[in-house]
Amino acid sequence: MQNINKDKKMAKKFKKKFKKKFKKGLLYIRSTFNNTLLTLTNTKYEVIFWISAGCCGFKGARKGTPFAAKKTIEKLIKYCYDQDILRLKIIVKGTGPGRESIIRSLQKSQFEINLICDRTPIPHNGCRPPKKRRV
Repeated sequence: MQNINKDKKMAKKFKKKFKKKFKKGLLYIRSTFNNTLLTLTNTKYEVIFWISAGCCGFKGARKGTPFAAKKTIEKLIKYCYDQDILRLKIIVKGTGPGRESIIRSLQKSQFEINLICDRTPIPHNGCRPPKKRRV
């Protein structure tokens, strides 16, 4: 008898969650020479969806290619269409070979792109170099 009451209380606590649909999104592109990571967030910076070239089945050196990046962005575009996301702000970070192909694919799709921001870290003079070697 007590187990049934506990189950009902637990059922009240964990109600079925429904997925919210968003109209706007932020797309973070992290492009390195070894991989390409895509993270889609809503306007409150909560992660909705993420994907990488490794998730799409690419392994090793093939993860860093523009072809792998194109396949990952196709999956992300499909997800965005399912979620009715129409407007994107794009934030790019890194200098990998996949970043150009990703931006081209997004511009060809039917998204309204409000912003393309490049946040690639650039050293301002950087660290002090080591002393000259004396032999």
